[in-house]
Amino acid sequence: MKENNDNGKLQYTIGSGFNGTSTANEVIEGINLTGKIAIVTGGGTGIGLETAKTLSEAGATVIVLARDVEKAKINLRGTNGIEVEQLDLTDPIAIDTFAEKFLASGRPLHLLINNAGIMFVPLRRDASGNESQLATNYLSVFRLTARLWEALKQADGARVINISSLGHQFAPFNFEDPNFNLQEYQTLQAYGQSKTAVNLFTLELDNRVRSFGVRAYSVHPGNTWGTELAREAPIEILQQFGFLDDAGNPVQAVINSLKTTSQGAATTVWAATSPLLDETGGVYLEDVDVAKVATDPSILSGVKLYSLDQASAKQLWILTEELLGITFDVI
Repeated sequence: MKENNDNGKLQYTIGSGFNGTSTANEVIEGINLTGKIAIVTGGGTGIGLETAKTLSEAGATVIVLARDVEKAKINLRGTNGIEVEQLDLTDPIAIDTFAEKFLASGRPLHLLINNAGIMFVPLRRDASGNESQLATNYLSVFRLTARLWEALKQADGARVINISSLGHQFAPFNFEDPNFNLQEYQTLQAYGQSKTAVNLFTLELDNRVRSFGVRAYSVHPGNTWGTELAREAPIEILQQFGFLDDAGNPVQAVINSLKTTSQGAATTVWAATSPLLDETGGVYLEDVDVAKVATDPSILSGVKLYSLDQASAKQLWILTEELLGITFDVI
């Protein structure tokens, strides 16, 4: 078993044979998931939908968790091996209820794909006062993973795939004021912090669970067209990123440069299924390979070392348990 990824020790490409233009169907070719059970949050639209379909077509039973069940069922119509459950990830009681139901079924969980997320939203808070991007993109991931731990352990070889983003480079984690109680709210800073938290959690989770045969991975899907991630984005931000021109019209050249949903799902599917990762975990992946450490700010790729810092990862685990009022004991 290889060393852990503390401070980015394992962040170097491993020659997957794929790249940023590879599709989910190409990545899954030759892999049989018959008998495997997967959960995909946000699996009713966008990259999550493509992920769920790809895993199902390879033989897995896929439980799709979606806020809008009817939309998910319509989008998944004709796909075999799919179960759809309603779940609002900002509702801790709903997370616990779903997890209890799944555990009561006695089924193992081979793949937990924490795909759902939000971006570009105004300041909102959950019932506990947590900022909504932190709550949705990270705190719900921690809670759902914790509640499903027994099923992951039962699988005797499970993987947890947490969807991160290049956006983690927008901000490190602010331990003094994670919920913007003291500072002015900035939506991109909040998003970046939430994805940095995902990377830190993935690192610490893998360190804690790998002795049970469970591995964890962070995934940057790449900039992808056809998702709902920007549905609440102010026009000014979309113009800042170059998606819209001064008149508010889509810039076709930029849109054409983005990934399709199948290309966006490819790294997630690879993380979930590739035998090349059997002895490696806690790493940040992009373009269907292990990413390099980001050292050049002019290059929009790679992972920042502040999101793979062992001390910060341990500190965040403790803080998260406090924010959620739960304990995630890996035993």
